[in-house]
Amino acid sequence: MKKLKLTIFFSMVFACVFGQNATPKLVITPLKGDFYIYTTYNNYKGTLFPSNGMYLITDAGAVIIDSPWDTTQFQPLLDSIKARHGKDAIMCLATHSHEDRTAALEYYQSKGIKTYTTKQTDEISKQRNEKRAAYIIENDMVFSVGQYKFQTYYGGSGHTPDNIVVWFENEKVLYGGCLVKSTEAETLGNLADADTAAWPKSIKQIQKKFKSPKYIIPGHQSWKSRKSLKHTLSLIKRYQKQEK
Repeated sequence: MKKLKLTIFFSMVFACVFGQNATPKLVITPLKGDFYIYTTYNNYKGTLFPSNGMYLITDAGAVIIDSPWDTTQFQPLLDSIKARHGKDAIMCLATHSHEDRTAALEYYQSKGIKTYTTKQTDEISKQRNEKRAAYIIENDMVFSVGQYKFQTYYGGSGHTPDNIVVWFENEKVLYGGCLVKSTEAETLGNLADADTAAWPKSIKQIQKKFKSPKYIIPGHQSWKSRKSLKHTLSLIKRYQKQEK
């Protein structure tokens, strides 16, 4: 009996340790060239859920798009970029006001990294006493950093009233953030601030403006498919039918 109890005990310990190690806190995945997707995890409806951000290595330094969702990974992301590429982060841009996009803004600003959001995002963050950026984007804007150019674009409300996307024209990389749902997604996810009536039009605006992206990065789950914009429209259509 004692032997059986010990076997069960050590099995439970092993399962606990294995479970903790099964989901790493920070995963960095090469996308193409100087583009990398980083993924952190946080609790959503009782399970650990992945959240994607992206960083770009330029001659001038690293550009980070969106914040780690896991607040323990703010500095590890910077350390990983430095160790892997020999570059410091010089800029962080958040694509909407939720904490999985903005949580690290003030921390990164304290590290000398320039932080950016749109004016609309800043107003929402201010109202909710959330983390805010030091620099405000008044309208759609083109950035030139090192050898790369990219632009921010607001196509309209969707996941939130303020969600923007980021487009890299030369590389055909569209960073959609949480406005775009992964083809792995079975629902629209967090709808606390969503405008499901306007969401389809916003997606169609993006499809019209940015032709033939080679990569589309959603805010959560897999980015392997280029059909995520179409999938987002399908999810919205299904949701709207259910709500009628």
